Formats: sequence, C-alpha cells, structure tokens
Amino acid sequence: MIVVGASFGGVQALQLLLERLRTPPRASITIALHRHRDSDASLIATLQRHSALKIFEAVDKQPLEPGCIYVGPADYHILIDGERIALSIDEPVRYARPSIDVLFESAAAFGQRAAAVVLSGGGSDGAQGAAMIESSGGRVFVQRPETAICGDMPQAALAVLSRPIVADVATIAEQLLELSE
Repeated sequence: MIVVGASFGGVQALQLLLERLRTPPRASITIALHRHRDSDASLIATLQRHSALKIFEAVDKQPLEPGCIYVGPADYHILIDGERIALSIDEPVRYARPSIDVLFESAAAFGQRAAAVVLSGGGSDGAQGAAMIESSGGRVFVQRPETAICGDMPQAALAVLSRPIVADVATIAEQLLELSE
C-alpha cells in the first residue's frame, strides 16, 4: 500500500515520480492532491502522459489493484477502506478536500505494509497522517524540501517524524520499487 500526498508544485513532482516508476510496483498507489474543487479530469491525462502504469480517477468502492494508480477526485476526501477506495464529502481538513492526512490516516491501518510519500506543497497537511503511518510500523518518504517547488509540507512532515527517508523524487521512486519487490 503506497499513499502519496502533494499540493503546490505537486503535479511536477508526481510527473517525475511516475516517470521513474518504469515497472509496476506490487502495491497500489493512491494519491491525494490538493486542487480546486472545479478541476476537470485533465489531471489524469496529464499524469498518464508520464506513466506506463494505468492511472484512474478514483471511484467510491473501487477495488485496489497492484500496479495501478488511483487519484482522488477534486473536492472529495479519498481513503483506503480494506482493499477498496472510499470517497467522502466530510468537511475539509486543514482547509483541504482531499486531505492528505485523511488518506494517510486510513492507510496507517496497514501497518508495516504501508508506505507514505510527502511531496511538494504548502502548509502542513500530511504531517499528522505520516506520523501515524510511521508509528504503525510503515515507512515514510519525504521529498527533500530544497528540491520541492514548495517545501512547507515536506518540512512539516520532517518536524514530526523520527525516522523519515528523505530523498529527491527520483530516488524515492527507486526505493518504492525496491520496497514493493
């Protein structure tokens, strides 16, 4: 189970991450990306141009499949519920829907099988959820703040984590593939 959170500058970071995932990981990848509630589906097409893996805009109750990527739709929280996607219109968390913390907190139930990635973004969304994944035995990868377009989210995560794996996006992609072997 790989979960990814991104915000400002996150599309560029996601494009690089997806380009480097040349072979399908044995885990599914679920992404929470802050974007305007009126965003259209062009994000999926934009990301798909950078990936050989199949990318879906997530649908409620959709089963998770290894090697597939699921992106939360605009204005919905995206969660992992067992082996399925769950979407929610609960109130925004830290002014965001989708909230990265909501996704990460749901993935913490997978314990050592969970890996979180905190990419470029403003604010602190994702830090609390990343800490939950770490405390449940999962791994947390954080984009090196100086390589992010906006390093606020990576810095917020680093402030609360005790054993993060800090790297540039290309290295994170390589480590995710190794982790899922």
